[in-house]
Amino acid sequence: MERHAILKKDEFNVKLYSYMTNQVSTRQQRLAALLRCTSGTIRVNNAMDTLNLDRSHAAKLLAGWHKQGVLRRVARGLYVPVQPTALGKTQVLEDPWILVPELYSPGYVGGWSALEHWELTEQLFRSVCVLTNKRTTYGNTELQGVGFFIKHVPENRLFGTKTIWRNQIKISISDPYKTMLDIIDDPYLGAGLQHTVDCLKEFKQLYSKPNDLDTLLTYAKQINKGALFKKLGYLAETLDFEQSFIDECAKNLTMGYAQLDKKAKDKSLVTKWRLWIPKGYKF
Repeated sequence: MERHAILKKDEFNVKLYSYMTNQVSTRQQRLAALLRCTSGTIRVNNAMDTLNLDRSHAAKLLAGWHKQGVLRRVARGLYVPVQPTALGKTQVLEDPWILVPELYSPGYVGGWSALEHWELTEQLFRSVCVLTNKRTTYGNTELQGVGFFIKHVPENRLFGTKTIWRNQIKISISDPYKTMLDIIDDPYLGAGLQHTVDCLKEFKQLYSKPNDLDTLLTYAKQINKGALFKKLGYLAETLDFEQSFIDECAKNLTMGYAQLDKKAKDKSLVTKWRLWIPKGYKF
C-alpha cells in the first residue's frame, strides 16, 4: 500500500513537472514570436495579432511578463523588452528615440537632439527634445531613465522634417533648416541663446549656398511669425549673412517688439529690428 502510494506520488510529480515545463516553453515561444514581430516597442494589438489572442488575454499576458521583469511598461498599453544586460537597471532601452513616434505622434525630434544629429553642435545631450501637436504632458519628463523635454507646437508647424530609421522604426526629425528656425524662435530648444548663436554660425558654414538660404526663408514664411523674422534678421545681420537674405527678413517685419531672449533681465532695444536683446551681449 505504501509502495503504491509512493509510485502514485512519483507519477504525479512527473506529470506536474512535464506540465510546468510545457507551460514555460509555451510562454517562452510566445514571447519569442512577439519579439520577432515587433521592433523595440510592444502594444496589446501586437500581441493580439501575433499570438491570435483576444484583447483581454493579450493584455493579461503582457502584464504578466511585466511582473516577471521580461517586459517593462513605459506607458499605458506600451511595453519594451528588457535586455539581459539591462536587468536591474533603470534604463532598458538602447535607443530612447524609438518611443517618440509611439508616444508623441504627430511630432518630431527637434531642438538640441536634432542639432546633435545634424552635427551642428559638438555638445552631447542626455535628454531628448521633442516637439509635438499631441495633447500630453509638456515640459521635462522621464521615461525608462531617460530625460525628455516635450514642447507643444501648432499643427501648421509640423513640417520641415526628415524620416530616419532607428531599430527598424521610422522617426521624424526636423531637418537642419527647421531645426535652426525652431531654436531661434525659442532659444531654450537650442540649449540657450549663446549655444543657439554658435549653432547658427555652424549652419552658415555648412549651408551657405543660395538655395539653402532660400529654403530657410521659405520655412520662415510658412511659420508666419513676425517675431521670428526680427530675430532671424538681426542674427543674420550680426553674423554677416548675405545682404539679400537680410533684406528679405526686413521686408517681413511686423509691428510691435520681440525679445531675443525672454530670460535676460537687462535689455537694450535695436529699433531697426524692433527687437530687445540682452544688454552688452556679444556674438
